[in-house]
Amino acid sequence: MSIEFLITSLIIAASPGTGVVVTLAAGLSRGARAAVVAALGCTLGIVPHMLAAITGLAAILHASAIAFQIIKYAGVAYLLYMAWMTLKEHGTLRIDPDDSPRSNGQVIASAILVNVLNPKLSIFFFAFLPQFITAEDANPLGSMVVLSLVFMAVTYAVFVVYGVFAASVRSHITSRPSILTWMRRGFAAAFVALGAKLALTER
Repeated sequence: MSIEFLITSLIIAASPGTGVVVTLAAGLSRGARAAVVAALGCTLGIVPHMLAAITGLAAILHASAIAFQIIKYAGVAYLLYMAWMTLKEHGTLRIDPDDSPRSNGQVIASAILVNVLNPKLSIFFFAFLPQFITAEDANPLGSMVVLSLVFMAVTYAVFVVYGVFAASVRSHITSRPSILTWMRRGFAAAFVALGAKLALTER
């Protein structure tokens, strides 16, 4: 594993995307614990795409226009749903006490769906991982698994940093309802923008 892979992974993980938005929203609305759980869910949502890349299923997804479109528009619909729920006062970005009854399982499931319903991730990893496998590698499959696990670890760490930072300014947000209103609008707009970006994505 090269330093180039670690740097590239860090840049990719830190780039604004659905996982970052979901983790930030969790930290702001429900605190650091929820942010860590959401970060875990977003990271687990990468697993199917990693497996697709490792097993070659991404190539099938790339070749099948129908399969790609079905998954893509399911992802768009879910992102628009997230935008709508974020705008609602009692929706995704509601400010809850840290012992909110929403279970860890619900937070993780919602976070996983955000990443699972993005077919471009499979194709991205299908193109990304092999770049760091040398022709002399005696076990390329094993190397891809190791690289995948490292990428997931980097992603999780970056998301946790985002989420914990958001949680650290949470008290300032809760004491200013007008700021919270604008943040709801901002996060909703971010989800809509991500949905539009995904809708325009081609194979």
